[in-house]
Amino acid sequence: MKPFSPIRTGFLTAIPLMLGYFPIALSFGIAATRAGLSPTEAVLFSVIIFAGAAQFLALALVTSGAPLAVSVLTLAAMNLRHVIYGPALLEKAGKAARTRYSWAWGWGLTDEVFAAMLGAMARGLPFSEAFIGTLGLGAYAAWIAGTAVGALVGGEALRAFPVVDAGLGFMLPALFLALLLSILERRQIPTVAAAALATAAGTLLASPTLGILAGILFGATLGTLRKATA
Repeated sequence: MKPFSPIRTGFLTAIPLMLGYFPIALSFGIAATRAGLSPTEAVLFSVIIFAGAAQFLALALVTSGAPLAVSVLTLAAMNLRHVIYGPALLEKAGKAARTRYSWAWGWGLTDEVFAAMLGAMARGLPFSEAFIGTLGLGAYAAWIAGTAVGALVGGEALRAFPVVDAGLGFMLPALFLALLLSILERRQIPTVAAAALATAAGTLLASPTLGILAGILFGATLGTLRKATA
């Protein structure tokens, strides 16, 4: 067997994420320029925030003149789930867990990177900071590059292709759903289904932001209770 190369394997694992991130980030770059941001401001948005779907929400809040406190609380609630990603990975890694460079790879720990790392460990790959760092760096680079291209192309780029414009908005959840299905086990289905129902209910009864938060909290709570009673 060939020796495990964490950087090479991390890059190969990152390719599907990069292919998914680039067009979504391109869509964000276009949306940002449509909203009145300059290309430089749009790129800095992705460089500094790097929050996927939350960037679209942040853009809407900023350009609509929402109060700063409301914007901060909304975005914090939407991204609250990221707090548990690092500890969850380290718990899964067990004795192989390393935190020397967690300040670096933790920055790139998006939903998709987290899911890809879980999938890699489920397939028997050892936890490696070099692996997850390369994985996150690839996703980050693709997101910035896509934003830059979209911002430079301009806000009018997709107006002639409304189907493509609408499809780009679905690519991020579709990418994460594909990653979820790749690591989903039968015993986890009730928890995932309950989280999906809580998200749908919260969205219909209140707002998409509260729906996402409800799904996260309900799914995490139910998953913890099921694990504790197993």
